[in-house]
Amino acid sequence: MQPNQLPLRDIHLPEAIGWWPPAIGWWLLAIMLLLLTGLAIWLFKRLTRKTAVKTAKKLLAAIKQDKTLDNLQKLRELSALVRRVAVSVAPRAEVAGLTGPAWLAFLDASLKNSPFSAGVGQLLVDAPYRKVPPGESEISQLIKLCEDWLEACGKGAHEKS
Repeated sequence: MQPNQLPLRDIHLPEAIGWWPPAIGWWLLAIMLLLLTGLAIWLFKRLTRKTAVKTAKKLLAAIKQDKTLDNLQKLRELSALVRRVAVSVAPRAEVAGLTGPAWLAFLDASLKNSPFSAGVGQLLVDAPYRKVPPGESEISQLIKLCEDWLEACGKGAHEKS
């Protein structure tokens, strides 16, 4: 038999390598990206909360030191400040619509003995409807209570979910 008449087949190429399943390196890369993304989100939330509380402490000190504000104005400023911090450190949908006893209960959640619902913290809800503005001692107690609440918020008492 002559060489050009041999029953030989042409060279067979292997099938192309498929993209699935990916190699172990790609799986590791995907897991690392997910972990890094989660870590970045957690750090962002933590820094945002810390920044909000730190700024609020400075504003609270300014309200406390401001001699031009009367007690009713200080009370309004405190109420607005506490509300802004609460919206910054807790889920907005959970906090933004709270009023009255529900608002005070939310504030009490991070402190012992319910000082907002059962103590001087009631001024945050009652003050606009009072005939007599709060006294100097009530305002100083409320400022101290707000300082304690901010301290609890700084430690993550109302963590964002």
